[in-house]
Amino acid sequence: MVVDDEPHIVRFTAMNLEVEGYNVVTAANGAQALETLDNGDPVDLVVLDVMMPEMDGFETLRRIRSGSSVPVIFVTVRGDESDRVAGLDLGADDYITKPFSPRELASRIRALFRRIEATEPPRLQQVIVDDWLTIDFDQSRVLAGGQEMHLRPTEYRLLYQMVSNAGQLLTHDTLLERVWGPEYRGEHQYVRTYVTYLRQKLERDPRKPEYILSERGLGYRFRDLGR
Repeated sequence: MVVDDEPHIVRFTAMNLEVEGYNVVTAANGAQALETLDNGDPVDLVVLDVMMPEMDGFETLRRIRSGSSVPVIFVTVRGDESDRVAGLDLGADDYITKPFSPRELASRIRALFRRIEATEPPRLQQVIVDDWLTIDFDQSRVLAGGQEMHLRPTEYRLLYQMVSNAGQLLTHDTLLERVWGPEYRGEHQYVRTYVTYLRQKLERDPRKPEYILSERGLGYRFRDLGR
């Protein structure tokens, strides 16, 4: 589903996605998008613009996330980092900046579907980090302080990469390539944002992380499991 209040952009985007083989539905505003989802129409992904009248993309995304985990690509104005960060914080799976080429959008959609469909080999199963944190990769369960934490697929894949390489520094670009795909090299904001999500769910005190440790300007490493 393509959601934008500018008809020429909707037509152009829909036409190019149909050429790529996708079935496309459109919405001229947030309310129409929510109505489509509420009606139970099959939507596998939403391309959602920020700047729309009455209900902007932020509010639309907030309402989508209150009842749906459908993947969302947020469309923002080039250079507006605050929009991109806000979109990720609200639960967007990716963002793309205007103006964008049809090839770039199609590439982002393919990469997002690959992440959703990909599965990790079950090399790790249950990892008891300490008396606070237990990670069961086999069952896709994480217990922190005795409470089960719900992780989104991207968070789970990021955690898997970190724990699989516990004690080792993983650079921003290494994590981007392994978790998001090679198209995302240089997009360090993704890693920083999702590390924040994981710390909020796993750490005793996210402001003083014990598990996901920063190497300033380089990347992150998960605490050595032998310590």
